[in-house]
Amino acid sequence: MNFPVFFIAFLSALSCYGFATRVVDRRLRTETLRRLTGVKNKIAGGPARATGPALMQMVDEVRGKLALSLLERLRLKKQVEQVLETACLKWGAAGLAHRAGGIFIGVFVIATIASANSMPLAALGAAAVAGMTPWVYAKRKARQRVHRFEEQFPDCLEFISRSMRAGHAFSVSLEMVHKEFSDPLASEFRRVFEEQNLGQPLEIVLKKLSSRIPSMDVQFYVSAVLLQKRTGGNLAELLDKLAQIIRERFKLRARVRAVSAQGLMSGRILAAIPLAVAALMFVVNPQYARFFIDDPAGHEMVAGALGLELVGYLIIRKIVVIEI
Repeated sequence: MNFPVFFIAFLSALSCYGFATRVVDRRLRTETLRRLTGVKNKIAGGPARATGPALMQMVDEVRGKLALSLLERLRLKKQVEQVLETACLKWGAAGLAHRAGGIFIGVFVIATIASANSMPLAALGAAAVAGMTPWVYAKRKARQRVHRFEEQFPDCLEFISRSMRAGHAFSVSLEMVHKEFSDPLASEFRRVFEEQNLGQPLEIVLKKLSSRIPSMDVQFYVSAVLLQKRTGGNLAELLDKLAQIIRERFKLRARVRAVSAQGLMSGRILAAIPLAVAALMFVVNPQYARFFIDDPAGHEMVAGALGLELVGYLIIRKIVVIEI
C-alpha cells in the first residue's frame, strides 16, 4: 500500500466522520430546541402543535451520540460509566471513547509515518495499546480512590458511632462526616446526605453508594444499616464491631501480601528475563538479532513470544495474588 493512498484514505475517513458527527449534533440541537419551546414539527403540511416542556437529557446523550451507540452495542456503557463515577472523572462514557479514539488515530498516523508504512500491523498494535491508556488510567484512578476510601472507612464508622451515642440522628451523623474527613470519603458521604435530604429513600441512597464504591467493606456497612432499620437494634454498637472487623481484614491482607510478595517478585523476574536476553542479543550480536525485525517470520515469532510471556505472567499473578 502506497503512503499517499493511505493518507488520502485517512483524510477521507476523518472527513466522513466529522460530517456525520456534525449532522447528528445538528439534529440533536434541533430536537433539544423543539423540546424546550414545546413546538412539534409540522406533519404533512399541517399546523404546528404545542406540547408541554420536556426535561433536557444528559450532556452525554446530546453530544457523542455515535460513541454512545457504539458502547451500547458492545454492552460497555454501564461499565464505563460506573468506572468513571468511581474514579470521580467528569469525562462521561462518550468522552472516554473520544479520547481513546483520538489517541488511537494519532499513534497510528505517527507510527505509520515513522515506519514509512512498512509495518502496518505493528503500527496498528501500537495504536491499539495506546488507545487503551484512557481506560487504564480511569481504572487505576478508580482503584486508588477506592483504596483511599477503605483506609478512612473504619475511622468514619467509629465517628458515626460516637456521634449517635452523643445523641445525634443517623442523618446528622452523615452530615458531620463530610465536615470532619477529607476526600474521597467526605465527598461520597456528602452526596449520600444530600440525596437523602432531597427525599430519596435511605435504602436507594446507600445502594448507590455501594455501586459507586465497589468495596466489600461498604457492602457490609450498607447491609448492616438496612438490616438495623428493618429489625431494630443498637446501630452504634454494630458500627463499632464492623470497624473492628474491617481493621482485622486490613491486618490479614497485609500479612498475605507480605507472604505472597516473594512469589510476585519471582514472576516479575521470570517475565523480565526474556526481555533482558533480547536486549543482550542486540548488543552482542546485532546481525543475528536483526532477523526478528527484518524478516516477517521474525515478527510472528516475536508476537508469539510476547503473547505467551504475557499469559504466563498473568497465570503467575493469578496464583500468587490472594484477595481477602
